[in-house]
Amino acid sequence: MANESGSYRELTQGVSARLATLRASTPDVMKSVAELGRTAMADGVLGRKTKELIALALGVASRCDPCIGYHAQALVKLGASRQELDETLGVAVYMGGGPSLMYAASAIAAFAEFSAAAPVERSVV
Repeated sequence: MANESGSYRELTQGVSARLATLRASTPDVMKSVAELGRTAMADGVLGRKTKELIALALGVASRCDPCIGYHAQALVKLGASRQELDETLGVAVYMGGGPSLMYAASAIAAFAEFSAAAPVERSVV
């Protein structure tokens, strides 16, 4: 796993906490970045889950552990399946080569960690 802390939950929480200084010192910039994210990820012709899968693939290809963590967490919340994850990672590896394969393993670990922590939905019969 490329993530040195070993926990994607800890990694994403730590990054968010460290970004608090930027939120305080450059609030307009951070609000603009947040608005860009909300606009780019909003449902449109492509749904939010598809956009999160794309974002995860780009995080893998660019070797960004925090990106992997944030987007794996979002995918779990959106109900992405392991098969959707695996096919997305296949495309990321195709486009990014061997280094992306190594980060694909990190994405699997992040998805598994957030899936294990997600509340279990119970079907009503």
